[in-house]
Amino acid sequence: MKRFIAFLILIFISAQLFAQAKDIVTEHYKVNGVCEQCKKRIEDAAYIKGVKRAEWDVKTHELTVVYRPSKTSADEILKSVAKAGHDNEKVQATDEDYEHLPSCCYYRTISKQ
Repeated sequence: MKRFIAFLILIFISAQLFAQAKDIVTEHYKVNGVCEQCKKRIEDAAYIKGVKRAEWDVKTHELTVVYRPSKTSADEILKSVAKAGHDNEKVQATDEDYEHLPSCCYYRTISKQ
């Protein structure tokens, strides 16, 4: 009987861990920025409730987010990034939010090379 109860507990714990693992999503988005200051700002803005990891690559302009869809959504994450002044593939920052960036981070006015 003890073995049967232990087996049931093991099955229950395994099912819980599997269900939690399915609730984690990794996605990649293009986010405009130019430097390490932008990197910190973008990652901080993306790190809202439900986000487990946020990393922005300065060279590729790619934001990688790992999050729980049951707690937040990609739209909410990208809205937060835009509110910090950074355009992305789904949400454009308002001119007011963009103008709050340090002048060295004005990616819209930097000429493409």
